[in-house]
Amino acid sequence: MINYNPKEWMSFIFHIHKADTFRKLWPLMLSIAVFSAGLAYLELNYLKLADTTYIKNVGMMHSLLGFVISMLLVFRTNTSYDRWWDGRKLLGSLTNVSRNLAIKIKALNLDQEDVEFFTYAIPKYAFALKEHLREKQYFGKDSFLIGIDGDKHIPNQVATSIVSRIYALQTANKISQEQLITLNTDASQFTDICGGCERIRNTPIPYSYSAFIKKFIFIYVLTLPIGWVFSLGYFVVPIVPFILYVLASLELIAEEIENPFNQDANDLPVDEICNNIEKHVREILS
Repeated sequence: MINYNPKEWMSFIFHIHKADTFRKLWPLMLSIAVFSAGLAYLELNYLKLADTTYIKNVGMMHSLLGFVISMLLVFRTNTSYDRWWDGRKLLGSLTNVSRNLAIKIKALNLDQEDVEFFTYAIPKYAFALKEHLREKQYFGKDSFLIGIDGDKHIPNQVATSIVSRIYALQTANKISQEQLITLNTDASQFTDICGGCERIRNTPIPYSYSAFIKKFIFIYVLTLPIGWVFSLGYFVVPIVPFILYVLASLELIAEEIENPFNQDANDLPVDEICNNIEKHVREILS
């Protein structure tokens, strides 16, 4: 995730960072510029359609469809941002649950062996969830404390180990029944958070909707020079690629943030959040 000062206008305007959509779109923009120049020359100099009324009126189609495409893009970006923000709230809940569980473990004055287990297990769940959402495996250091089978759901295995340890404490009469219920409530939230994150990752925007928007933008931009060339002349060469840049950039941004757990520039700072969980849990239980 990019950290920035929203008040520094000059850096936004003149700096092209690695996440800027211009880097991805410039080959297509250049192609559209060449296409617009060729079409303008064909209509104005070769076919001489400047006086053909019905060709001039093609621009009316873009006026009508402009509202439709703007509504589609607004809905697309809002839906993706909702997914991004929902993911951030889930990771915030993961941080809070990890801290709360560590604080309660600290208050129980358990044996050093039990404290070391929870010092390792609580952050391990965060790291295991991070790698699971990125479709990777995480075994972690000191894996002898929690055995992991790479062929199974790793976050569930870590959560099972935490819950099993809590129940073992109650069986050994190290905690009371009431304390068991309190700790188990916190531990069960790990699985709820995992399920919420998996819902975001495994449920993308419907394919037909995403494909339609891309086709709509492409056809809309390709047909712009046909009618605009009579009023703008060769100015369609810079104007049409700019319109493509604006419309396609909204779609690219929505694509990037709809799965916020990856490592794209605008995704959530999942690595930083996991590192902070590990740091804070160690501070609490040390």
